[in-house]
Amino acid sequence: MKTRGFEIVKGYEDKDIHIPIRKTKYAAGYDVEAAEDTTIPVYTPGMKPTLIPTGLKAYCEPDEFIMLVNRSSGPKKGFLMANSIGIVDHDYYGNEGNDGHFYFQYFNCSDHEIIVHKGDIIGQVIFQKYLTIDNDVALNNIRKGGFGSTDSQ
Repeated sequence: MKTRGFEIVKGYEDKDIHIPIRKTKYAAGYDVEAAEDTTIPVYTPGMKPTLIPTGLKAYCEPDEFIMLVNRSSGPKKGFLMANSIGIVDHDYYGNEGNDGHFYFQYFNCSDHEIIVHKGDIIGQVIFQKYLTIDNDVALNNIRKGGFGSTDSQ
């Protein structure tokens, strides 16, 4: 029985995607690589963040989520996660909108464009449990969309 882990999403099976690993025994995060070359332009007000594909989806227990976080060296290089952290819910895995493909969203706060190459470490994933409140009344909706779809239900 699968508990938590990573898989390659549809369409990336033959693109030499590496399953994330922890680099040390006590590291909390799994280092994630870029699935393809991506250029992040210098930030200008009003622009949307650049999405960097990972070629991955992650599965976890129903009371868990995955947290996408920047590397500690990211801000020094000009990488600024657009949403500070990313939360990927249990039901995002394998959704019909994009098979659960998770991306990292970045702004570039340096003075030059940043080129991310396939295989560069772009962030980390941490698996987390979450708690619910007394008398929780979560809606019984079923996710159908992919990235950014929660608000569209």
